[in-house]
This record gives sequence, structure tokens and C-alpha cells, in this order.
Amino acid sequence: MARNVLIIDDESSIRQSLSGALKDEGYKVRVAEGGEAGLQCLQSDRPDVVLLDIWMPGIDGIETLKRIKAQYPDQTVVMMSGHGTIETAVKATKLGAFDFIEKPLSLERILVILQNAMGVQELARENQALRKQIQRHRTLIGQSAGMKAIQDMIRRVAPTTGSVLITGENGTGKEVVAHSVHALSPRYAKPFVEVNCAAIPEELIESELFGHEKGSFTGATQLRRGKFDLANGGTLFLDEIGDMSLKTQAKILRILQDQKFERVGGAQTITVDVRIVAATNKDLKVAIQKGQFREDLFYRLNVIPFVVPPLRERKDDITVLAEHFLQEFSAVHAKKRREFMPEALKMLTAYPWPGNVRELKNLIERVMILTVGEEDGAAISPAELFGHLKDDSAAFKAEGAMLDTEHTGSILVGRNLRDARAEFEKEFILRTLKDNDWNVSKTASVLGVERSHLHRKIKSFGIEEKS
Repeated sequence: MARNVLIIDDESSIRQSLSGALKDEGYKVRVAEGGEAGLQCLQSDRPDVVLLDIWMPGIDGIETLKRIKAQYPDQTVVMMSGHGTIETAVKATKLGAFDFIEKPLSLERILVILQNAMGVQELARENQALRKQIQRHRTLIGQSAGMKAIQDMIRRVAPTTGSVLITGENGTGKEVVAHSVHALSPRYAKPFVEVNCAAIPEELIESELFGHEKGSFTGATQLRRGKFDLANGGTLFLDEIGDMSLKTQAKILRILQDQKFERVGGAQTITVDVRIVAATNKDLKVAIQKGQFREDLFYRLNVIPFVVPPLRERKDDITVLAEHFLQEFSAVHAKKRREFMPEALKMLTAYPWPGNVRELKNLIERVMILTVGEEDGAAISPAELFGHLKDDSAAFKAEGAMLDTEHTGSILVGRNLRDARAEFEKEFILRTLKDNDWNVSKTASVLGVERSHLHRKIKSFGIEEKS
């Protein structure tokens, strides 16, 4: 971490003694004899911390602080004064000063303040980097017409305050849509608070959402703020809202109407400003007919509806997503970057993905961790994927696709998944045996199976062992 300090003080003795002491401590120091000179220094090179005297001829420290903060809002400034008063310190703090120190200066105190200031800056940088990293993982990826329509809709509705209801099967990316709406809204710097309504027991969900007062029930040993309170000014994401009880739905409806609530066991009315984004994999209109969901709440939530299509209906996205996850997990698991064989991508596209994007993501990570071949960056073949795909999918069997498996030397046309998988497994074992000079023990180690298990496979496939 850089350790750069700019000292702005009209007293040459202060500039010389303080800069000398800080240089001895390993800091890179520049000095300026007044506010104007200090502002010019900032234009050429931004320091980590500015040590700024208040009482100076020309423009004083307070005016200099105002100008610094106007031009560089995130610049850390520590005020110094030999005539400090509480009123001056409060004024400087309100204008954005990080701290205030009185003269005669204590080097020990200055070093502590500098350490604290740079620690705060480091945390802010880590926070920003983490936000960017999280946002990258929560970015909608896809080039299908369905995904482009959702991306366009997000851009149009994010700046508004309307409630959002996202529907779709499990694993389609409803949470990513919710994060995208928040990230592109004026609330992006405020909290994004998530609640999984299906994961919270019925007896605790009110406390979770609205908070509780100390002593309101057994175990309530202190006041607790609820999710609505924590999300004030930001966005509250209610996932699996179709699993919420009718009693809690009634309270949610009231908050949507009035933006007010009371904690469990409390009488004080709390006012909040929260945007609601809800999601469910259920058909809420059917739930309304069955008396399981309030119709008035549905219409309150369904101001801006999003329907996220399943992955099987947007096959154009499968290749893009697979290659994105491959790159992501290559970095995460420090693996050599690999590519997909064209036949492997055909197989991924033909598969119906009952678990949607989540299943595809898990598959790519599993392949990156468990399969051989990454040492030399070999392309991922259909044989490496077959064992990880469910073989009870009628749609996949029917689609049975002509997979030109040049990698294994076979062409499978119209085969069902069970036969195709067996053929791939046989060819894969045969190729690995050849690569390891027919050494069964070494081949078993490479394949990650017991030697006895490999012997049974060799026998069942009718492979002739060579000595």
C-alpha cells in the first residue's frame, strides 16, 4: 500500500520537522506552504493523506478543505491547528475532515491517525473490489432473444420505484435479475437485503422481517432490527415469496401500502423507504385460486413482472454460459484454461437442463475439478461430460443428436443415452489404457477408480488387455 502524505502549513519549521519525522517512518512526503500551493500539488499527484493547517494566510484551512472536497470528494484530510476549538473541529468534520489534531503536534498521535486513515482507505478499496467481483458474478449472461428482452427491461425499470415480481423455474437466474435491478437503480449504494421466505420457520419469519423488541418472546434477549429496517433506502429481495404464510402476507401488504411497520412486541411505528423485489418458482395465480396467496398482494407486487425462461427454451445461451463458467472456474481452481470440443458443445446444447443455469454451472465446475486432461490444456470431450449428465431425460434421448466424437474415434447416430454413455466409457477407458501403455494400475489412478473396478469394466466391455 502506498504511503504518501502532503503537508500544507505556512510555518516552515512545522513543514521541515514533520516531513523529516514522517520520512524516517517510511512515508513519502511533499510539502506546500499554503492553501493555493497545496491545491496545485493535488492536481499533479494525489496523496493518501493531506495534513492541513487551519490558520494560514491567503485561503485558510477551512476554505482549502472545502475546495479539496469539492474537487476530490474521497481525499482523506486531517486538520491541524494551534488554536483549536470544539466548534472548529466540528465544522471541519462536517466538511469531511477525517480527524482533527491540535498543536503542538504529537508524532505518536499523527502516526496513529495516518495508520487509521490508510486502514480505512484499504478497507474501502477492498470493498469496492469485492463489489465489482460480486457484480461480475451476478451479471446476466446470454444472447438469446429472451435474455435480451429481460436485459432491456431491467435497464428501463431499474431507475423507477415500482415493485418487481420475478417468476421462473429454480436455477434460471431470478436472483441475478434482482441484483441487476438494484445495481442499475438510484439505490445501488444502499443495502440489498435478501430473505429466503421458504427457509425461515413460520414462527420466526415476522421477527426476521420486522425485527423484535427485547423481551417480546422467549429468547428475545435484546432488540433486533428486521430485514425491512436493514434495507431502508435500498432494496429488499423476498425470494420464494409463494411460500410465505397468509398472516405474513397481510403484513407485507400493509408495508407496501404505507411503508410503515412495528417490531414484534413493539408499539412504535417505524417508517422505511424500501423497494420490494420478489421472486417465486410457483404459479401465484394458481395459488390465489387455492386460497394460498393473497390476490391483493399479488397485484401490489406484480407492478413490473419478469418471467425468466428456462434454459431449454434459450439454447442460444448454453454455449455462451458454458464458456463463461469454464473461464470463471479455471481461475477459481487455478486450472489451465481449456476449451470445449465442438461435439461437447453440441451435447450441452442438446441436453434439456432440468436444473437450468445452476445445473450447467455446477456441471462445469465439477468437470474442471474431477476430470483429467487439464494438465496439458486438452479440449473437453463429450466423454468427459457424459458421466455428469442425468440419463433419465426422455427429451435428451429423443434428441439423441448425431455426435461426431472424433476424439474417441466413434460416430453415434440416434443412440439412446444409456448405450451412448457405455460406448463413450468404453472408448475413454481404451484410449486411457493406450496412453498409459496398458498399465492397468496407472490407468486406474489416472481415471480415479479402484484397480478392481477398472478390471471389471475392462471385462464387461470385452477389452483385451495387452501385456
